[in-house]
This record gives sequence, C-alpha cells and structure tokens, in this order.
Amino acid sequence: MAPISIRGLTKRYGNVLAVNNLSLEAIQGEILGFLGLNGAGKTTTIRILLDLLRPSSGNAFILGHDCQRDGLQARANIGYLPGEMGIYSDLTGREVLDLLAGLSGHVINVSRRRELQERLEFPESDLRRRLREYSTGMKRKLGLIQAFQSDPLLLILDEPTEGLDPLMQESFYKLLVDAKQHGRTVFMSSHVLSEVERVCDRIALVRKGELVLLSSMEELHKLAARTVRVLFSEDVPSPRSWKLKVEGPLGPLLQTIATLPVHDIEIEEPKLEDVILKYYRGGHQ
Repeated sequence: MAPISIRGLTKRYGNVLAVNNLSLEAIQGEILGFLGLNGAGKTTTIRILLDLLRPSSGNAFILGHDCQRDGLQARANIGYLPGEMGIYSDLTGREVLDLLAGLSGHVINVSRRRELQERLEFPESDLRRRLREYSTGMKRKLGLIQAFQSDPLLLILDEPTEGLDPLMQESFYKLLVDAKQHGRTVFMSSHVLSEVERVCDRIALVRKGELVLLSSMEELHKLAARTVRVLFSEDVPSPRSWKLKVEGPLGPLLQTIATLPVHDIEIEEPKLEDVILKYYRGGHQ
C-alpha cells in the first residue's frame, strides 16, 4: 500500500489551473523530493493531501485512505511541517506541541519529544516562551519537533531547513536518516538543490501544475552530459587538450582516443541544477 497515491489530480481556481492531471506515488521507506518553482502547484498538492483543499477532479490517498472521504484516518498517519509556523502566537511552544498532538489524536512519547529537543538544541526554557517571541529558526525547530514527535508513518515537510543554521541542518538530515531506517516515508518540498541531492532517493518535479519529471537520483545524473577533459602528452591533429560534453556511456569516447597519446582524463559529473534547470525552462526532450 503506497504511503501517498495521487491519481489524476486537478485543481482549478476559475480559469487558473493550479494542478493539472497529476499522478504520483511515493514508495514506502523513501525520501521523495517534491520540487518546483513558486506557483508550480506544490503547496496546492500538499493542501489537498491534508484535506485543506478539495480537488476539482482526481483523488489522493494516504496509506489507502482517501484524503477527502476518509480525511481523519489519512491524517492520523502524517507528521506535517508547514512552510510557516506563524499560528497561535500567544501560546507557548509546549502548548503548541500539546495542542497539535491532541488535534491529531497522537499519543506523544515524552522521552521521544525530549530526544528531539536535545538533537535540535531546543531547551525546556524555549518551550516555556510564547511563539511570538520565537525567531524564524526557533519556529522551524519547533515545527520539526511536532512533526517527528509521534513517529508517524509518513512525514510531509514543506521547506524543512528554511531558517536553520548549518549545524541544525545536519541534525535534521540525521533525523531523516533515522526515519528512513525505521521504514518511514518522507515527502518533502525544497528549493535547496544541494539538499535534495544529498538526502532524496527520488525527485518529482512539477511545472505549471504538471509532473514533468519523476526520477531516481542515479537516473537523474544520467540525463545530463558530463564534462570530459582529455589531456595529451604531445600534439594531436587538434589542440593538446579536448573539452567535451559526453552524454551516456564513456566507452565510445575511450575507443576513439585509445590510439592517441593520452596523458590524463578529467571527468566532471553533472550537477543536479544542470538537469533541473532544463525542466524548469521546459527544454527537456
């Protein structure tokens, strides 16, 4: 049973098509990056999964539960980090954690919460402060604690490292590794491509409400040409060094230069940005 199953999802706002016939499934135990520029349909899709919006057509399921017809049961399996923890500003951090846990019906393990506080360097004194006194980074850490504290089967995280310093980002990445090792599934949106490349197993890229790319990280790197520089020990008919863009296997190139006086070969692997930008611009084949 797929943690997330989206089937032909469409959402219209009058003449505006926010999501267009989107179909996507998450695999249990994976970290799936959900990417796209602002206005691409990411937030709309997440809100439909949470039953904060109703689709114009199509369906979304979480662990077999229809997100609209059986929304309470679907949400019972989710730990959700919103893009902005700007709610309940008069409540303390602890009151926010307890309130959201109660609304979701989750029974919170106190030792689990304390472990998360320790890993994210969030002391009890901060939990006693009101949310309006929190910095952006503190709100993000509080949001991560509330998302992870019930050890949910599915984590839906919207820009999870926004506002975190580099040390806290590392702590967050370790939380993701632990969740994955325990068979949890993570569905996360992010604008930080280096982060996506580091932690995600697959990515789903949406553009203008449509899914334009679904790929494993390994497959993704094969979509872009590698930069290969061949250095020769003496002059050849062309200059003493070649700089080439090579798509696919390197075997044909190696056969071509096998009889030439090759001194060294330098291979630069493609960056995730190089591949993604092609799809953002609509330049994919």
